[in-house]
Amino acid sequence: METQVTNKTLEKLKYDLVRDGLVAYETLEQAQEIASAQNINIGKALINSGTLSEDTILKFLEAKLHIPYVNLDDYAIDEKCLKFISSNDARKYRIIPLFKIEETLTVAMADPLDLFAIDKIIETAECSIEPVVSSEDSILRKIDELYKDDIIVGEIYTDKNAGYDWRDELHSEDLSDNHIQKIIRSILKQAILEEVHEVIFQREDSGFTVNFKKDGEILNKGNIPSVLTSSFIARLKNLAELDAAVSEVPQLGKLNFKVDEMLVVASISTFPTIMGERIFLKIYKPPKPLNNIIKSESNLNVIKSALQNPGIIIVCGSPLSGKTHIIYSLLLEAVNKNKNIMTLESIAKYNLKEVHQCELNENVGFNMDKASRFIEFQSPDIIYLEGIKTKDSFDYFSSLVFDNKTIIMEFLANNMEDLRYKLSFSDFETLKSIISCMIFIHSKDSIEVFSKETVQKYLA
Repeated sequence: METQVTNKTLEKLKYDLVRDGLVAYETLEQAQEIASAQNINIGKALINSGTLSEDTILKFLEAKLHIPYVNLDDYAIDEKCLKFISSNDARKYRIIPLFKIEETLTVAMADPLDLFAIDKIIETAECSIEPVVSSEDSILRKIDELYKDDIIVGEIYTDKNAGYDWRDELHSEDLSDNHIQKIIRSILKQAILEEVHEVIFQREDSGFTVNFKKDGEILNKGNIPSVLTSSFIARLKNLAELDAAVSEVPQLGKLNFKVDEMLVVASISTFPTIMGERIFLKIYKPPKPLNNIIKSESNLNVIKSALQNPGIIIVCGSPLSGKTHIIYSLLLEAVNKNKNIMTLESIAKYNLKEVHQCELNENVGFNMDKASRFIEFQSPDIIYLEGIKTKDSFDYFSSLVFDNKTIIMEFLANNMEDLRYKLSFSDFETLKSIISCMIFIHSKDSIEVFSKETVQKYLA
C-alpha cells in the first residue's frame, strides 16, 4: 500500500505557525486537508498554495529548533559519505549525508524531528548523527545527482548503431545484481533509437512479451524468459517507486533516465488482467522553450496574448502527436508572466519550477471532481487540466473563464475534419465560444495556431 508522506517536524510545530502570525488557523486547516488528499506533507501544501515561501518555512524551523539551515544548491557534499546511507533510505527519509568528522556524521534533513529515521541511520551508519535543515526539493535533487545508478534507470547513449537489439543484453553472460536493470535500460534504448514512445509488457502464451507501439501498430520485440519475469517486474516497479508486492490493483508511477545527458521521464501504469499484470510505459521528452517550437512571431504573439487573458487555450492533435510536450512548453512560457499557475494531472511528467503541479490520486479520493471543488480556493490564474472527458467537467472549467481564469486543456482529434465533427456537438457550444487560442499539431514539423477570431470562424 502507498505510504502517507508526512513531515513530523512541521506536524509538531504547525500551530506555532499560527501563533507566530505566519498563517491563519483556517488556512492551516485547509492546507492540512489538501496535504492529506494529495499525499504530500503540510509544508508542501502551504508552499504550493502560495501561502508561505519555502525560505520562510526553513527559517522558521531554523529558529524554532536551533538547528542550522544549509542551502544544498551551494554546498559541496563529501561523496565518500554516501556509503553511510543507502539510496533507498535517503529517498524514503528525505535525508542525505554531508560530511563526517570523527564519529559524527552530519546529515541534511527535511524532517529533523523524524527520530525513527535518525535511529535507522545511526544503526546502519554505526556513528552518531548531527542533523541540519535543508529543503526537501534540494535534498531530492542531490539524491538524484549523487545516487545516479540506484535512483534512476541509468544513462543511455544513442550511438545510432544499426540493428541494436535489447536481447543482446538479455543473453549476455552478466551475472551481476544489476543485470535486470541493464535489460530495462537496453529496452528503453531500443525504443529511443526507433523513436517509439509507448512500450507494453504483457503475459502471453509465449511468455512475458516486450511490445513497441508505433503509428497505432503493436510490434513484438521479443520475450523475457519466465525465470526472469518476476525479478524484471519487481525491479521495474521499484525503479518507478511502486509497490512490487501489489499486483491486484492498478498502480501509477514514473521512471527517470538519461539519454545523451538529457533527463527523460516515462510514466508507468500497471493493470491486472486474467493473464497477469500488464505494464504500460510512455516516454516523455523534456519540454522546449516555446519559441523553439513555434517559429512564427505572429503565432507566438497570439499564444502569449492568450496566456495573459481569460479564455481557453486548447491543444489538439492525434495520439502521440506531442500535445503534452506543447502544453508543458506553454506552462514554461507562462512562468514568465508572474501568474499563479496550477495543474491537475494523472502524473507530473516533469517538475516545472514555479508551477504548482498536482497529481490526482484515486487511492485517497483526490479525483478530478474533488480537485475541481477545491482548486478555486488556491486562486489560480492559469490552470492546466489533463484528460477532461465529461460534459460536467467541460462546463465547470469553462465557467472559470468568467472568473478571469485561463484554462489550458487538450483535445484528441486525428485531423481538422475530425476536430470540427467532434466540436459540432451541442455539448461543446459553451466551450467553443470562449476559446481564446487553438493549437493544432499536424506533425512535429507542422503546428497551426488559431487566434480567437480565426478559431470562431473555423468552428462556426
